[in-house]
Amino acid sequence: MTIREALTRARKAFASGNVEDARLESELLLRHALGIDQVRLYQEPDRRLTPHEGAGFWRLVERRLGGEPTAYITGQREFYGLSFSVNSSVLVPRPESEFLVAEALRVACNRPVTRVAEIGTGCGAIAIILAMNLPEAKIYATDISAPALKVARLNCRNHGVVDRICLLAGDMLNPLPGPVDLIVANLPYVPELEVARLGLADFEPLLALDGGWDGLEKIGRLCSEAGNSLSPGGSLLLEMGQGQGSHVTALLRRLFPSAGIEVIPDLAGIDRVLVLSTAAEQKEPVVA
Repeated sequence: MTIREALTRARKAFASGNVEDARLESELLLRHALGIDQVRLYQEPDRRLTPHEGAGFWRLVERRLGGEPTAYITGQREFYGLSFSVNSSVLVPRPESEFLVAEALRVACNRPVTRVAEIGTGCGAIAIILAMNLPEAKIYATDISAPALKVARLNCRNHGVVDRICLLAGDMLNPLPGPVDLIVANLPYVPELEVARLGLADFEPLLALDGGWDGLEKIGRLCSEAGNSLSPGGSLLLEMGQGQGSHVTALLRRLFPSAGIEVIPDLAGIDRVLVLSTAAEQKEPVVA
């Protein structure tokens, strides 16, 4: 079996199994099985696989057909143009979270930002990208999961930002040493019944998916606690799920009556990122 034949066979299997991006998934798994890059994959379509290579590749295909994310199979995920190590201790970074990163960088370019906190950092991808693009800022990244922080630490080393990011174990904002100029969070926002119905936690960590009965349990907590951790003129950025924008906006308008609120849709038109900008002379948040 040649590389070309292996890819064709895998693409057909993925298409029959309703796996999205069958071509890309096939190429990623074959590159991983053979230990080659994309250039070699394209340059050697007629190279014959050894029986050992072919059997190993098909084992990976079967794992993917069983629902295991490709990122866990290969141990890598590309996000915002960089590659990050991932395993089943952390959520696989999603393309929609790149909107959160882009908005955070936009906010940071428009006002002084010297202290940033990412809440629920997981593999550390968002915190690392912020650190690489905001060289003057101190980045705090918190997570309640010790295994997740271990993955984040590995990625910080791989990207050379160990001295720029302070990884903190603990719940929400509790580990922060003081107020920050920017809080960025991609917290669990999938309703618990939806998590169960779709089997989303079969491979990925439930802790990183389950947003409570309405999907807003953890987001609501962060909104209620954010006032004490934001510097005057600071901003809070949240990633949200479909249909949640109006609910989160209403909550924040009650908590921060004088703050500016902007909701940014993703490419599918779904309200994906909320940006709260507090006044420079910030007052105590209203108690919900």
